Amino acid sequence: MDTFDAIKTRRAIKKFDSSYKISPENIKTLQELTILSPTSYNQQNWRFVYVTDQSVKEKISKAARDQAQPKDGSLVLVLCGNLNAWKEEPLRYWRNNTPEKQELVKNSLARKYENSPENRRDEAMRSCGFAAQTIMLAARQMGLDSCPMVGFEYDELAEIINLPADHLIVMMIVVGKRSEDAAQRGGQLSLDKVFFENSF
Repeated sequence: MDTFDAIKTRRAIKKFDSSYKISPENIKTLQELTILSPTSYNQQNWRFVYVTDQSVKEKISKAARDQAQPKDGSLVLVLCGNLNAWKEEPLRYWRNNTPEKQELVKNSLARKYENSPENRRDEAMRSCGFAAQTIMLAARQMGLDSCPMVGFEYDELAEIINLPADHLIVMMIVVGKRSEDAAQRGGQLSLDKVFFENSF
């Protein structure tokens, strides 16, 4: 499957084959591809909890207002943002570059995030958004399906995954094999309603 086909055939699947078990090799491949997703200043501020244990997936389904996708899917990925990634050993983000470049990035990170919780939160949301699309398209390329989800009780899910205080949950993605196709697309807006050349 090429990238265009993966984009066209990716759908938010609601019904998964609960008998399908994703292989450790496929999980590792997803992980390796996901961390190639872009982040501002290469700060890699996403953190992922991946869940394969059935009892934990069932707890997540309950926190997801009894939706079946987490318990029936093979893998649940909870995408979180580390709000303090910008200051946690920032030189490592550019370790393959010169000391001057490392210091420049370190100072730039501090200027943008040190006094702005809004910037830290916004960056976590952006970074996890990029990663989410990478996960879903990579899964599709591997012949798997996915369902992005934000319909859950935040505090319950945070407790299940033992969320650190300086992290936030952005969304979760269920990966597995569909047992039923997605419904027909609701209807895309025409290009002229969403694309504006040079300005609005």
